[in-house]
Amino acid sequence: MKKAIFTLLLTFVFFSAKAAKIDTIQVFSSSMNKNIKTCVIVPDNYKKSKDRFPVVYLLHGYSGNYRSWAKDFKDLGKQVDQYGFIAIGVDGNYSSWYFDSPIDPSFKYETYVINELVPFIDKNYKTISKREGRAITGLSMGGHGALYLSFKHQDVFGAAGSMSGGVDFRPFPENWDIKKRLGSITDFPENWDKNTVTNMLDLVKDNNLKLIIDCGVDDFFMEVNRQLHQKMLALKINHDYIERPGEHNLAYWENSLKFQLLFFNNFFKEKTK
Repeated sequence: MKKAIFTLLLTFVFFSAKAAKIDTIQVFSSSMNKNIKTCVIVPDNYKKSKDRFPVVYLLHGYSGNYRSWAKDFKDLGKQVDQYGFIAIGVDGNYSSWYFDSPIDPSFKYETYVINELVPFIDKNYKTISKREGRAITGLSMGGHGALYLSFKHQDVFGAAGSMSGGVDFRPFPENWDIKKRLGSITDFPENWDKNTVTNMLDLVKDNNLKLIIDCGVDDFFMEVNRQLHQKMLALKINHDYIERPGEHNLAYWENSLKFQLLFFNNFFKEKTK
């Protein structure tokens, strides 16, 4: 892997009386031959502390980018300060779905996150560089991506979540540029079957991952989340599952993120104490 290019373009952002620091960095992806921007939020005590910090990777939804979490989630800085972990706003292009496209070699976002971004963060920040110190979650496209990556790479992540995740995208064959990444569902059905989270549950039957999944009852992804939940129950896969009032929007995700970050904090406290 080429040496990652580390560029601090950074800004200080103040949340209440504390000051979580936001760094915008560039990580070079040798698999895609380009620099990719990433948002890193560290707690206010990061610089003075001699401790190493757990990390939560945050995956944006379709049409979002690495800035979405810091820009749209007004309480994220407070939560980073409160729990004392590092938050990473990952850039998954606007429509990568966070896997390596089997038809477009310019989209290798699974390789990027697992083999390039995570090692770079561990090298350049004071992290707990083991699965017990890493969690990953996301919203919509990012919810699918977080489960997809954690299911396939349980050596990297110890906990994962999904907020309003597109956990089975096969009912939506014309939406969100998925066919640009997998080919059309009629021509390449095996690509769709292989890369949708609901068909990957055999990977987590050992209950090695701590999982939290939620969705708003008025969300267009509600039914696929319910189906995933039922399949996980049938397979006796441990997970927290929540339905609450809400739609596919920021108001729902701001509330959801509070529950998920608390969930991850409890995981970190249990595993790294």
